[in-house]
Amino acid sequence: MHIFTIGYTKKSAQTFFEHIKSNKIDVLVDVRLYNSSQLAGYSKSKDLAYFLRAICNCDYMWASQFAPTSSLLNGYKDNLITWAEYEKSYNEILAMRNQLDFFERFGDKRICLLCAEELPARCHRRLLAEITADKYVGTTITHL
Repeated sequence: MHIFTIGYTKKSAQTFFEHIKSNKIDVLVDVRLYNSSQLAGYSKSKDLAYFLRAICNCDYMWASQFAPTSSLLNGYKDNLITWAEYEKSYNEILAMRNQLDFFERFGDKRICLLCAEELPARCHRRLLAEITADKYVGTTITHL
């Protein structure tokens, strides 16, 4: 499996969809807590699914089971917890939810994890990609 990750903040629609298209992404897996964000006009789930299919021949799936809880997300955004605390709590949430088998369906497909955060360094999509790669040996990760 090849896992890509992307955040749409500060990306134009052209840049975003060119990344998906040029990397031949088969399925975009939306791991946001809320999939109807106003941060980018193209990022609402129904519009995104349409554009992905029409422009990139890519499928769309919302997988909210991989989103952080609202209290965890807000705690980090409001500087009530550090990144290290966020990371530890998010990893515990993933372990408790026990949903990584979700990725078995993709086999050798090229999937891309989506969230809003511009860069992967402090984003749950990176953490999810790394944990998934640990479980599925041979998985590679590329951050777009």
